[in-house]
Amino acid sequence: MEFQRLNEKKRIYEKGKSSIEKITLSSYEKDFELTYTHNSTAIEGNTLTLMETKVILEDGISVGGKDLREIYEVTNHRKAYSYVKQCIAKDQELNENIVKDIHAILTENIIAGGIYRNQEIRITGAAHRPPSGNEMYIQIKNFYADMPYKKELNPIELAVWTHAEFVRIHPYVDGNGRTSRLLMNYQLMLNGFLPVSIAKEDRLRYYNVLEEYAVNQSLQPFADMIADLEEAQLDEYIRLIKH
Repeated sequence: MEFQRLNEKKRIYEKGKSSIEKITLSSYEKDFELTYTHNSTAIEGNTLTLMETKVILEDGISVGGKDLREIYEVTNHRKAYSYVKQCIAKDQELNENIVKDIHAILTENIIAGGIYRNQEIRITGAAHRPPSGNEMYIQIKNFYADMPYKKELNPIELAVWTHAEFVRIHPYVDGNGRTSRLLMNYQLMLNGFLPVSIAKEDRLRYYNVLEEYAVNQSLQPFADMIADLEEAQLDEYIRLIKH
């Protein structure tokens, strides 16, 4: 991963961002929010199409024949992403309370959010088995205690570690994937990078790199995947800069 190259592109973007037409920037951000919400919920099995998601989020129209849970998943995701952006605007470091808030917003009207599980769970098809009971509680507390010391990682590695370690621990009964993808973007945005969306079509590669971390503690494959997505995002926005 060429982190220096990403840093240089981030510098170019930050320097030229003010020259991008406000209406253009707004439309790109709106499009990202929609695509990101669709992808993040679809990865977890939500069957709403991109167009159905757009109709629900932008027009406030309910889609017939769909489970109410699926509609809540997309509306909640938008609210949770909005909350993340509010926290970033205040320059708040990620902490346990913010994570619990994100999870509670994501799972509103679905399950009681922000409450750690006490059940033992398995992740379908994964070799890794999440910790249970007291061990899970110790590990999630260590996760928050370790976070400040992970600052020696570059921002891409910090973002992917936050995601991969959180989802490895799997502290909640449901919503861990959506939460962890928001946490990853939280760390990216806090460090001045653009948020990224993992396409539902890339879920196999995505599951494989998460498994690589959970089983072998190897972060590099995931970091490479996210660095590629980040670079594509930066390139897209740099293209809009008026020279």
